[in-house]
Amino acid sequence: MSGSVKSEMHNPVKVLLAYPEYPPSFWNYEYALQFTDKKAMIPPIGLAIVASMLPKRWEKKLVDSNIEQLEDKHLEWADYVFISATDMQKSSATKIINRCKELGIKVVAGGPFFTEHYEEFENVDHLVLGEAEATLPLFLEDLERGNPKHIYMPNGWPGMEKSPTPMWELVDLKKYYNAPIQFSRGCPFDCEFCQITRLFGRKMRTKSKEQIIRELDSLYNGGFRGSVFFVDDNLIGDKQKLKTEVLPAVTEWMEKRKHPFIFLTQLSINLADDEELMRMMVRAGFTRVFLGIETPDEDCLAEAGKFHNKNRDLVACVKKMQRFGLEVWSGFIIGFDNDRESIFERMPRFIQESGVTIAMVGLLTAMKGTRLYKRLEEENRLISDATVEDGYYTTNVMSTDYAINFIPKMKKETLLEGYGKILKDIYSPEPYYLKMLTFLREYNPPKKLNKISYETVKGLIKIMIVLGILDKGRVYYWKLFFWTLFRSPEFFSLAMARWIQAYHFRKIFKI
Repeated sequence: MSGSVKSEMHNPVKVLLAYPEYPPSFWNYEYALQFTDKKAMIPPIGLAIVASMLPKRWEKKLVDSNIEQLEDKHLEWADYVFISATDMQKSSATKIINRCKELGIKVVAGGPFFTEHYEEFENVDHLVLGEAEATLPLFLEDLERGNPKHIYMPNGWPGMEKSPTPMWELVDLKKYYNAPIQFSRGCPFDCEFCQITRLFGRKMRTKSKEQIIRELDSLYNGGFRGSVFFVDDNLIGDKQKLKTEVLPAVTEWMEKRKHPFIFLTQLSINLADDEELMRMMVRAGFTRVFLGIETPDEDCLAEAGKFHNKNRDLVACVKKMQRFGLEVWSGFIIGFDNDRESIFERMPRFIQESGVTIAMVGLLTAMKGTRLYKRLEEENRLISDATVEDGYYTTNVMSTDYAINFIPKMKKETLLEGYGKILKDIYSPEPYYLKMLTFLREYNPPKKLNKISYETVKGLIKIMIVLGILDKGRVYYWKLFFWTLFRSPEFFSLAMARWIQAYHFRKIFKI
């Protein structure tokens, strides 16, 4: 076998980078994208980075199953199929691997899902785990020598200066709603339920401003315009470098090109403590931030190790960001040991009062590798036969039959019924309309970033038919339509976009 591998290396190796399909979910926006000319939300940045790291002489193709059907002809063309996945893509990834094995094609797997669940994939030829910048070169060296190993385990975290510009020429960026870019990896906080510190560490590792500008150039020269998502788990983990180097460089780049992008990102709520940083972000083109608020309950925050959210007025923090020009989306969690039944009233009220336009409320899940998983395992509370397909990831729920993968302190039936009530209370047409008004009255962005977009006008007829005539929430659609059109026309495009997203959530959760 080693001889055949070595002989392959002297010829152009054909590599197919295959990205599995996401199931209908909260975040894939299947029902929202039907109003646009986009096929998926975001391209696979991990595979695009891997492609840049492969030898230049190799032939490379990338097939995203969320954009196009992965056919046998794609697989049969390849000498190797490289695959990466998240937990939610397990089912699709497994099917792709099995197809490759049936066709006799070698599989190289990596990414967060395989890093945590590698022991389930003995049939994969080569498992290149952890961050590609650390382990992929080792695999390529062994492959060149004709003796690649079955598994390459991560050993520490590589510096971000080793991360290349993603090979976006393999992707039709215009088919995606967002384009990704990454400044940092890691998070200074260590929440009990979160995988980030296990996967990427607590010490922040960052790219240089030159790397970020090269990546912006790559997206711009590739023809992409619109929303660029900084996929950092906490963009402000290294505030100093962000403020002194990266944001000034990004601002200058954006001004020279007359703002071809708007930026969104994920970060922690302590951004509200730094007014200078908020101003700098807005000046650079940031319009939206995703916060892990999780819960308004102080006892649950302490339980989760979310200490940076404690002892502060969370509603005031959200409203402050909105006044500075940053729309706030947020994640919330139900199912903490300290949750009381009052949370089913308290959480929707908090979301309404704060004007969080997109609230991702999920059931607490014990992810493998987290401190929560370890604790529940020690307490014999894990449900060992629960899998992704069982739907305990609430973003994969297509009915009201919700499930969790551990035994909760609260009576399970009460928890699941209350969870369904929260979803109904925040995404039903009337409360969502009222929440949008709360948000729009606080929001104070630069006007230039909120003009009525061509995409909104282009799809307006379909939107008006589906949402204004056929949908049961049509009364409140028209109320929001005319409120923004006549009172705040600069927010019209934004309001219509959020109503479309709310429609998607109602379809996903069958509200």
